[in-house]
Order: sequence, then C-alpha cells, then structure tokens
Amino acid sequence: MAISSEDFGYITSLVRSQAGIVLEPGKEYLVEARLAAVLRQEKLPSISAIVDRLKASTIDPLRPRIVEAMTTNETSFLRDLHPFETFRNTILPELLANRKGSRALSIWCGASSTGQEPYSIAMTLLESMPQAADWKIDMLATDISTEMIRRSREGRYNQIEMNRGLPAQLLIKYFDRIGLEWQIKERVRRMVQFREMNLVQGWPAMPQFDVIFLRNVLIYFDTDTKRQILEKARRLLKPDGYLFLGCAETTLGLCEDLARMPLDKSSCFRHKHAVSKAA
Repeated sequence: MAISSEDFGYITSLVRSQAGIVLEPGKEYLVEARLAAVLRQEKLPSISAIVDRLKASTIDPLRPRIVEAMTTNETSFLRDLHPFETFRNTILPELLANRKGSRALSIWCGASSTGQEPYSIAMTLLESMPQAADWKIDMLATDISTEMIRRSREGRYNQIEMNRGLPAQLLIKYFDRIGLEWQIKERVRRMVQFREMNLVQGWPAMPQFDVIFLRNVLIYFDTDTKRQILEKARRLLKPDGYLFLGCAETTLGLCEDLARMPLDKSSCFRHKHAVSKAA
C-alpha cells in the first residue's frame, strides 16, 4: 500500500526535526523502502500504523528507530581514495613536522556510519607512520545511529563490504577471517573511540582537532543547518588544521572563514589565514 501524503508529511517532519535530513516530495518511494524492515520487525500492517503509534506517544522507542532507518549509511573502505592519498602524502607529513614537540595527533570522523572511514584512516596512519606507537593518537568517530556505532565497535564486515575499495594487502594485514565475515584486528579497533552524536542537535564538549572528516553528510541538510554545522566544525578545527568534506560539498556561501585548499581532487578546507599563509 502506497504511503499517504499525510503520513509522508509526518515522517519527513519527524526526520527533519530529529536529524536535519530533508526529504522532498517525490521521495515517498524511499520512505516506503526504508521503513519496510521496521514494519516486518514490529509486525505492523502499514506506515499509517507506524504514524498512529508515534502520534500516541512521544517516548515510544520506535521513534529513534524510524529516524535511524531514514538515515543514509553509504560508505566503503578508502571511499573516493583521493582524500586518503592527500591525507597520507601531503597533510600527514606536515602535521608530523608541526607536532613533533607534542607528539600528538587528533582526528574526528563525523557521520562515520559502520566505521570504514575511521578504520581507513587508522590503517593509513599505521602504513605511513612507523613512529605511530610513540605518538598519542586520539581518533573519535561519531554517528547518529546506535546500530551503526555498535557495528563499528565490533568492526566486522561481510565479503561485499570488504571488496569495495580495500586493497588485498590491507585485508591480509589488518583483518581476521571469522566464518563468512572479516573482523578488523583489535589493535586497529583500539585506535578509534566510537560515540553517538547527532550533528543537528547540541554537540557534546569536544577538543580541537588536527583533522576533521565530515564527508558526504552536508548534502542531506538544508542551508541553515549546513551553516550551523560548518560553524561548529570550524570552531573545533585547530588553527592549522584540515577539514575534509565530500566531493560535492563546499563552504561557499556557508562559512566564509573556511577556504578550500588546492590539493588535487580532495575537498579539503582550512581556516582562511592558514590558506593565505600556505600560499
């Protein structure tokens, strides 16, 4: 049964208020597809039944599950590749030189989904930084979804996920085979702290970071929400730090204090004064 316009409006309003995600008319098919699993799990006959249940109680545990179901968790190891190449070849050597006194690096991955991005960064560090064991590396990865955080901490992936972008040498070196799945080795899992965080609600207290990966998430928000998120991220970026966005994302017209770096194909940004100094 197709979703009614009233039910679609209720679901889109809920998702927008809770997660900042904008679902325009024409996305009814997406709501139907994403909520199909919830209907089966809850043994509910229709999306109308979901909406009736949500309207009956503002504390129903089904509410966050609906929001989670509507978030996009598209990711892969070394996704798009060039940001990781830029990080390894250009940014990391500079940071190692600038931080040789403190011997400390801090990295945040926002909207980290099932963990492939932060684990990709961790493997890049281990491959490119022989002195990693002697440095203090703080890596935080956050996501709105409780289920995504659970999966990330576990670090287990199926063969299809492993085949998407991960070189064979990294698979052999950093993963253990467990039945039909692969689990990233404990020493890599220990490098990343995973935490639930909603980008459109109040942010917890966080330190400033040398590098922030906030890739392929702003595209789902309206303009005002993008501005708010970028401004908060800007304040968390160290004066000489780097911010990675997705290839289709920009700070133009949203955060004028951040400027793009001419680093190959990477959508990489810094504080304007740092860009001017580098030039």
